[in-house]
Amino acid sequence: MLIIKLLFRNAFRHKLRSFLTILGITIAILAFGLLRTVLTVWYSGIDASSASRLVTRNAISLAHPMPLSYKEKIRMIDGVKAVSPGWWFGGIYKDRKNFFPNFAYEPVSFLEMCPEFLLTPDEKLAFIKDRKGCVVGRKTAARFGWKVGDTVTLDGTIFTGKWDFTIRGIYKGRDKNTDETQLFFQYDYLNERMKKTVRQRADLVGFFFISVKDPDSASEVAMAIDKLFKNSYAETLTESEKLFALHFISMMEAILVAIEIVSYIIIIIIMAVMANTMAMTTRERIGEYAVMKTMGFGGRHIAAIIFGESFVISALGCILGIALTFPAASAFSRTVGSSFPDFIIQPKTIYLDIGAALIIAFIAALFPTWQAINIRIADGLRRIQ
Repeated sequence: MLIIKLLFRNAFRHKLRSFLTILGITIAILAFGLLRTVLTVWYSGIDASSASRLVTRNAISLAHPMPLSYKEKIRMIDGVKAVSPGWWFGGIYKDRKNFFPNFAYEPVSFLEMCPEFLLTPDEKLAFIKDRKGCVVGRKTAARFGWKVGDTVTLDGTIFTGKWDFTIRGIYKGRDKNTDETQLFFQYDYLNERMKKTVRQRADLVGFFFISVKDPDSASEVAMAIDKLFKNSYAETLTESEKLFALHFISMMEAILVAIEIVSYIIIIIIMAVMANTMAMTTRERIGEYAVMKTMGFGGRHIAAIIFGESFVISALGCILGIALTFPAASAFSRTVGSSFPDFIIQPKTIYLDIGAALIIAFIAALFPTWQAINIRIADGLRRIQ
């Protein structure tokens, strides 16, 4: 207890400097935690992917479609349980800032292979029966104040024009990492309109969503699908749902990398600030360390004092930063959380915060400790005023 009391007294001997350093560490840990949470949220859809689902797309890229006729051929492959044609629709509600993911699927097969989207039996039936019906996630519905029975108009980007949908169901996620921001509607509605307006885009599919009977045979089924369409004019690439989600995320890769780099730069900057604080503190107390040496205290005792003081300041900043991360994340979630599947502070983020604080404390104390241990006693005593 005496040692801990000594460390705290040393840490706050220069109160203003210690307070500003702790404040800097608090802000750095808070910013680091929020940025890491944003990264975790972006990748949460990958964790929610099912091992029993595959996605078949054009081997060239997602932008190149495939014939709808592939559907029945895929269904006939041994091990395939269900197939749903799909398109990334890319519709915008009123303004481009109102982004949320929206897809066209075949309703019966899609709902069958996605039990994580929870709908009532009445909602499912209403969606299946209404060609212009849609189902929307709970977060997106809350974001725009939508309710069942409302008519929603999206401005098409990939498929131009105004598209009217009637909300037939609002789904909730079965799991905490289930994406509750999507809107999906019937592929037939999209295809029928293409036949009337842009015939060359009719009977085409952006991807096929596939469920397999046995998850262990998923790789064999994927190879069989791609082999079936090899050397055709639209060769396929079949991959797990997880890999398909990664391809979508890769479109934002530059932004995600920038966020990750910024999160580490924040730690490096506060590390420099902390190192400066410890260097100033050690320089002011060189005379005291020289006196300690004359009294028989060794280098390990001096190192323990300096490192201990550094860890006390860093720990206080870390605790405050973590404590503030939760209300800050809650406020951020209320502002933009409806655009994210699951904006929650994960335990991994807290561990990263603690690890960052420990690294800051350790590195910041290295040079001051070396300086204090290696200074000659006579030189240190000369600095005593």
